[in-house]
This record gives sequence, structure tokens and C-alpha cells, in this order.
Amino acid sequence: MSQGYESQPFTVVQKYENFEVRFYPSVAMVETESSPGSTQNFRKLFQYLSGANETRLKIAMTTPVHMEQTEGKEKMAFVLPRNLEQPPNPQNESLKIIQSKEGYFAAIPFGGYSNPSKVQYYTQLLLQALNKNNIRPIGNAVQLGYNSPYKFFNRQNEIIIAVAY
Repeated sequence: MSQGYESQPFTVVQKYENFEVRFYPSVAMVETESSPGSTQNFRKLFQYLSGANETRLKIAMTTPVHMEQTEGKEKMAFVLPRNLEQPPNPQNESLKIIQSKEGYFAAIPFGGYSNPSKVQYYTQLLLQALNKNNIRPIGNAVQLGYNSPYKFFNRQNEIIIAVAY
């Protein structure tokens, strides 16, 4: 639990010097994507949780928020609570309900507020550590954010990358 919110489950498989390998089971998520630099992704996802869905259901916030940049697109996704058996369809057509793929991921933590240079630095650090330990990355880097923007101290962020393990 982070700040009292339900967190996406995972199992630590092995710890290394500055990262760990985890197994993440499949979870339901609500996702959107936009052009780089858009500031609307979080708002659209939060509106979905606040009742902008087909049943007007208010859905509890969870952690972490998943953020990924690929091929000129920015993706953001919220993990949906485990007790939500059938997620309602979004009213906003740019949102979609997805089921994440289960798998093994390498994770490296970092603190403070996130920014592109920190994401790039920790992504490179994780890729170097994977190479050093003969672990093959098989996916893109995903930034995980665990804290509200209003939390100033002891912020928790991570970079995860799917790995062949």
C-alpha cells in the first residue's frame, strides 16, 4: 500500500545490487495515449475513476500510475482495483480497458519528483545493470509513479522493463 492506496501486486524473484527482478500477475487497467507533451492523460483517467464511465461508478485510486513513451506517443495507465470484477466502459473514447500481460520485470527505484532526465538516467542505469548480469530486456521502459503530486517528501518512483527471465 502506498499512501493508503491499493498497490499493484508483484512478487520479488531476485534482488541484485541496485535493482530487483519481479513477477507481475495480469491486472485490469484503464489506459490512454496522446502526442508527446500532452497534459490531459492524467485528467482523462482521473475523470474515469470519478464516474465518467457507463455506470457512473466511482472507482478507488490505486498505485502505481504507469507512464511510457514510445514511437512518438505517451501512454498512461491506472491499475484498477482487484475487487472491481467488471470494469465499466469509459465514456471518453480515448480511454480503453486493457488486461496487462503477466511477466517478469526488472525494477530500479528513484526518489523525488520525476522528470525526463531522471527517467532517462535510471533507464540507462537499469539497462547497464541488466547487461552486466546477463539479463535480456524484452520491452520498453515504463515509469511507475506512486505518489500524489502534492506529496513533497519521500516520493517513490521506479523504472521497470520486461525481461526474459
